[in-house]
Amino acid sequence: MHALANPARFMRLSDRLLPWLAAATVALLAYGLAQALFLSPPDYQQGDSVRIMYVHVPSAWMAMMIYSVMAASSAAFLIWKHPLADILARASAPVGAGFTFVTLITGSLWGKPMWGAWWVWDARLTSVLILFFLYIGYIALSDAYAQQERGKKICAVMALVGFANIPVIRFSVEWWNTLHQPASLIRSGGPAIDPAMLTPLLAMGLAFTGFYLWLLAIRAKTAILEQKIRRMRYS
Repeated sequence: MHALANPARFMRLSDRLLPWLAAATVALLAYGLAQALFLSPPDYQQGDSVRIMYVHVPSAWMAMMIYSVMAASSAAFLIWKHPLADILARASAPVGAGFTFVTLITGSLWGKPMWGAWWVWDARLTSVLILFFLYIGYIALSDAYAQQERGKKICAVMALVGFANIPVIRFSVEWWNTLHQPASLIRSGGPAIDPAMLTPLLAMGLAFTGFYLWLLAIRAKTAILEQKIRRMRYS
């Protein structure tokens, strides 16, 4: 992170990485969707509705991962005044909110045939909804202050406080009785998912990660350029 503290160095690195990130994202997404929609088998209980999993689960992973990146970047900004930390956190927020929204929508679509209801106040569903509100609140606060430095600090504190919700989402199925099944991928004894389903699931997870990094680089570059333009106007 300290090596990338120079915005010019970050811009050069992102220029080199952007074509590769775009190509990897498109390739992984094409492979994952082909496997998920056409080549993976239907579930013996859920039938073809299980295919929603290939979008829902990676979206949930990304929603939590991106907020964790925001919290880590916010900590770096508050502690070390890292020049790019606040930019990365702010650039991540809309992408994370989008993944969280997809998680909630696909969860409802999956829940209707499985549970007989579009929404239940399940512990995991509720905590993911809170995560969505945290994203929206962060985005709203980021543009609410005329004094940019004060706004940056308040947003950073909010991101760190909101991070307490991430363990709640992760362990909600173990702490409370919920309709969600326990962890089937990261657990002692190895994944409980058949390789025919695990492969496209991981491919979609990697594709979504590449998509996030791709958008992050673009949005961070745009933010750096906007800062330069503002400085030139007021210099």
